[in-house]
Amino acid sequence: MNRDQFNGASRHLKGRAQTALGGLTGDPVRQVRGAANQVAGGAQYAYGRARDRAEDLVEDGRHLAREVRERAGEIGHTARERAEDVANAARAARRRGEAYGQRAVRYAEGHRTNTLIGIAVLAFAAGWLVRRSR
Repeated sequence: MNRDQFNGASRHLKGRAQTALGGLTGDPVRQVRGAANQVAGGAQYAYGRARDRAEDLVEDGRHLAREVRERAGEIGHTARERAEDVANAARAARRRGEAYGQRAVRYAEGHRTNTLIGIAVLAFAAGWLVRRSR
């Protein structure tokens, strides 16, 4: 309970007492003053509650912003790690592909007759498959 809520509630009670006292004594001015204090006290109390709620919402917003900032940092860190993993895998695949290619070239250079026969067999098989599919 903040100061506005406390002061509003006490002013409202004071207005009720004034209204009741004005009714007992037959003083219409005191009754009107009491009613005015009741209304003003109620308004001040409502303002205090609204201000209190607004402060809670601001704090909730700060908390949510802090939480989002932390999660974004975690996601960014994870994304960077995954990107590094993918880049490392791509580099490893490239190295492996280059090594296999170099081995294939060395084999082809060392075994020219076998390579030519292998290419001829592959060409014949491809031609045969294409002719059969028509």
